[in-house]
Amino acid sequence: MLVTDVGFVVYFAVTGLGLIPPEWAFADYANPLMADWNWSFLWIDLLASATGLTSLWLLRRRRASGPSLMLVSLVLTMASGLMAIAFWTLRGDFSLAWWIPNLYLMLFPVPGIICLTRQPVGVRA
Repeated sequence: MLVTDVGFVVYFAVTGLGLIPPEWAFADYANPLMADWNWSFLWIDLLASATGLTSLWLLRRRRASGPSLMLVSLVLTMASGLMAIAFWTLRGDFSLAWWIPNLYLMLFPVPGIICLTRQPVGVRA
């Protein structure tokens, strides 16, 4: 989770500085509409990162709010990956260079979400 949350910040720093080589960029990367689409993820990704990093800090200090904030971060991360995969699917663009990281963002939170939402045996809502 730490690597993913730091990765969000690094990705947007690298993107903002124009350091992604054109051959590594997604299709139509130079198109202003596509650039806007990419930057539209900034807020969800930074919010996922901020809540994730804060949750890890809280958990290290054994604070009760850590798991709840971690759940928020994991759901935001999953939503970010899902939104990107849905977009690439609608466009019919199946570049593994962009699918693999977004499938990771969509799937890596699932076990954590399950663990954080599982009720103890014998407890009913």
